[in-house]
Amino acid sequence: LLVLRLRRPGRRAVGARTLPGARGEDHGEEVDGGGPAGQFSDGREPLPGGCSLICKPSALAQCLLRALRRSAALEPGPRPWLSGPHLQTLCHFVLPVGPGSELAREYLQLADDGLVALDWVVGPGARGRRATNAGGLPAVLLVIPNAWGRLTRNVLGLSLLALERGYYPVIFHRRGHHGCPLVSPRLQPFGDPSDLKEAITYIRFRHPAAPLFAVSEGSGSALLLSYLGECGSSSYMTGAACISPVLRCREWFEAGLPWPYERGFLLHQKIALSRYATALEDTVDTGKLFRSRSLREFEETLFCHTKSFPISWDTYWDHNDPLRDVDEAAVPVLCICSADDPVCGPPNHFLPTELFHSNPYFFLLLSRHGGHCGFLRQEPLPAWSHEVTLEYFRALTDFFRTEERMKGLSRRRASFLAGRRRWGTLPKREVSPSSSLEEIFSWKRSYTR
Repeated sequence: LLVLRLRRPGRRAVGARTLPGARGEDHGEEVDGGGPAGQFSDGREPLPGGCSLICKPSALAQCLLRALRRSAALEPGPRPWLSGPHLQTLCHFVLPVGPGSELAREYLQLADDGLVALDWVVGPGARGRRATNAGGLPAVLLVIPNAWGRLTRNVLGLSLLALERGYYPVIFHRRGHHGCPLVSPRLQPFGDPSDLKEAITYIRFRHPAAPLFAVSEGSGSALLLSYLGECGSSSYMTGAACISPVLRCREWFEAGLPWPYERGFLLHQKIALSRYATALEDTVDTGKLFRSRSLREFEETLFCHTKSFPISWDTYWDHNDPLRDVDEAAVPVLCICSADDPVCGPPNHFLPTELFHSNPYFFLLLSRHGGHCGFLRQEPLPAWSHEVTLEYFRALTDFFRTEERMKGLSRRRASFLAGRRRWGTLPKREVSPSSSLEEIFSWKRSYTR
């Protein structure tokens, strides 16, 4: 086991990518039917398999729309007995993780002496890997499981598929989760990204030149979205995806879940923390904690009603709402959700659609069926959300590579024209053949078109 000590990093814009027009820049361009934005009717575009893409019209949105319409993962529907939302959800959470995966664990010692775990997926599937970044290093895929600490078969399935596609998958485990020891009486709040920041700093230390992508599952998306909003353009990431994210977290806790899921998630957390009951006695009222009858009561007792520094429920969510700094996010994020999600509820209650209509960095792929983190297909095919996530990352990579290449052509052209003017050899009305590049390629236009 490798134990490393890292100091808490400061914010700095290293490798930050700023999308043109993403912060409301006005370039004097109007939306017309010829540009990519003009091909979006009302921000909702139909896709195969009864899915739809909801987003703000932009050049990147058009690129993603083309990639999803070509995707074979959206075409086949599940078998009739797999179409039920509860069955898809229970298959995801209840069935045991399949054998055969090889994980190399590292424990990372944090600035406050706490421990988190990083599981690097090293096999099987390393043989015959396909490159993800043509002409560059393989990308690192950071996988964040749900907030309850359970490693599900879908998380491991996504990691193994990513390994086959040429990624370096690594699974992040919070303090006290999935065999990671709790060495200090401090757990990670629902939307506190401080531990994740240090883990990403270490990953960047190990792979300084590799692109970094991230994907989260269910309630674990609160951690990823909090990180993206808090770090802004210094997040080190190229792209992110959230599978069945919980976006309106406070309302979700207060409304409660259907009782089978509420009792199941609550029991899992009680069992996981029972081994640390003695260590937590000085911090929280463990008797009240283990007598909790709802997820809200459990969360409130664990993080609000502490003995050393009690806070109110309102204050807790002021610091842990995953959308508190969403306007600062500077990384494209794809959210894959299902209209029949039994854990999150109906889309008009748990999905802030105004976020996807107004923010050019957020994209919503909404399907009719899939349950919560299910999206199952006929065996042995992986969940179609896995395929779509990796295709989305591939589309982002191609889009940004084209953008950088065209920026280089534009700079060389400007330098060439400036040199000709300097020597007085450029005819007055001569037009370079490359001057039509800006009309051919729409990537150079504002993202807010």
